[in-house]
Amino acid sequence: MRLSFVICVLLLSINSINAASRPNVILIMSDDQGYGELSCHGNPILKTPHLDQLATESIRLTDFHVAPMCTPTRGQLMTGLDAFRNGAMNVSSGRTLLRPELKTMADLFQSAGYRTGIFGKWHLGDNYPFRPEDRGFQETLWFPSSHIGAVPDFWNNDYFEDTYTHNGRREKYQGYCTDVFFREMTRWINSQENADPFFAYLPLNAPHGPHYVPDPFRKPIEAAMKQNESLVAHLSPAKRKSLVSYLAMCANIDQNIGELDRALRKSRLLDNTILIFLTDNGSTMGPDYFNAGMRGKKVTLWEGGHRVPCFIRWPAGKLGPPRELNDLTHVQDLLPTLTELCGVPQSIPDLDGISLVPRIKGKVQSLPDRMLVVDYSRMPFPGNKKSMYLSQPRKEGAAVLWKRWRWLENRELYDLTTDPLQQKNVAAEYPEVVGKMQAHLDQWWNELEPTVAVPQRVIIGHPAENPTMLTACEWLDVFVDQQGQVRRGVRRNGTWHLIVDRPGSYQFELRRWPRGSGLRLAEGAPALKVTDGQLAEGVALPVAKAKIEIGSLTATAEPESGGDSITFSAALEKGPVELTTWLLDEQGKEICGAYYVYVKRQSE
Repeated sequence: MRLSFVICVLLLSINSINAASRPNVILIMSDDQGYGELSCHGNPILKTPHLDQLATESIRLTDFHVAPMCTPTRGQLMTGLDAFRNGAMNVSSGRTLLRPELKTMADLFQSAGYRTGIFGKWHLGDNYPFRPEDRGFQETLWFPSSHIGAVPDFWNNDYFEDTYTHNGRREKYQGYCTDVFFREMTRWINSQENADPFFAYLPLNAPHGPHYVPDPFRKPIEAAMKQNESLVAHLSPAKRKSLVSYLAMCANIDQNIGELDRALRKSRLLDNTILIFLTDNGSTMGPDYFNAGMRGKKVTLWEGGHRVPCFIRWPAGKLGPPRELNDLTHVQDLLPTLTELCGVPQSIPDLDGISLVPRIKGKVQSLPDRMLVVDYSRMPFPGNKKSMYLSQPRKEGAAVLWKRWRWLENRELYDLTTDPLQQKNVAAEYPEVVGKMQAHLDQWWNELEPTVAVPQRVIIGHPAENPTMLTACEWLDVFVDQQGQVRRGVRRNGTWHLIVDRPGSYQFELRRWPRGSGLRLAEGAPALKVTDGQLAEGVALPVAKAKIEIGSLTATAEPESGGDSITFSAALEKGPVELTTWLLDEQGKEICGAYYVYVKRQSE
């Protein structure tokens, strides 16, 4: 008995030592900040002293690539899988949903005994089973969809004193969005002394538009811009103002990086914390003034669209001296890299990424020779339900990266060694290179094509989310993502692809405006004062009726007595189903779809 007790105590002690020695992880990703929006990368206007300091302390991946837009990058980061393989390939239009059967980085770290938390922009699904709390995160502070002010976001959020979703409930927070996310993450990190190691994911919404920022951060940018007038003289006043705010948002991020480092030092966590900083796609404004010697921007296939900074710091990790590594690397590599560094079992089969640990630790002089594909789902054509990504994903929509070569859209080959600005197409001069890169692309597409168009489905009626708010963001291959579009009353419609969790009676409440707005169906919205002016009044639509189609139900009804919604009931069987709604005028003519539908399972 005594021997068994001693053995148990020893095992517990060993486990405690292992837990204490495992590194913490902080993964920071800014939104729409390009490679050039750092002063250590030569930016002549923006000063980022704290990010510069982080760079000097880090392994710096200088040929690191992501997707040219945010959701694909986020899905690849979380799964180590290509965007067309994991399902999250667009920023809206029902194509942001990360396949529910896939394990995420947070799942892996939680299973290994880590505390897991997210603070900021998730953008991989707003409903069950796609929310961060469904995907391995225990502590969740986030907002839905692509940006603050998106259709499903809390109505009239504007970066200051906003309402976010905290552990399943909407709560109001004081302060500026970036400050809030850093502050709340830091509080969570310090909330449990001597606890298990933590994995903290900080995906910021800044400097994504709208470009709202506290005024004090603008003044140094304006002064620096005057000193570099030749770089910005060609910009219109409106564009110049936007650039000032955009760079000021980057400066605010930098300040928060400095405050985070001070907090980590104070709590003695800095040495054994792996901190990674990257951005989710290329710059939105770099080509307007400074693009770090690259061509292109966000949503383009040139280097400026997808080559971004990536800094990896772990003072106690024996990674060797801080230095640059110029190997071709990709965001999909971070999951296997982090799990290996932290001793976390990696159970995702057939990853597209590889571990960078041997290269980071200096055990090899270079990574294996490989080609990478950069692609993403394009926005649908206005007024057309057919998604552009289905019509042009392989032949005209991808970039293949290999050593110094870039093969773009099946027609342009660039040699970055002699042509870093990608001005001269040398495809005719190097047919063998073209052939190899095209063959890789063809093989990549042939593997993905059978399942790439299959939509992921939100589940309704599940106890984890009942009722459910559906929004126009999930209309398949139809783009309605912004509250500004709702205010303008865009005349679009689409279909939700759903799964009924269990049979029963379901209620569908159709709205033109969200709950909490205080607005009736046929009413316009008042103008909204924001940091840089005001949003225009919301257009009044002549909504008099609504129509619904789901399962075997097709019905038309008029508004409730309050005039803010139109409600239907339907008996549904378990399984996949499609939902389409119409807001109609007095004559029964279609105006648009219901931008908001609240679904509740009432009984079985």
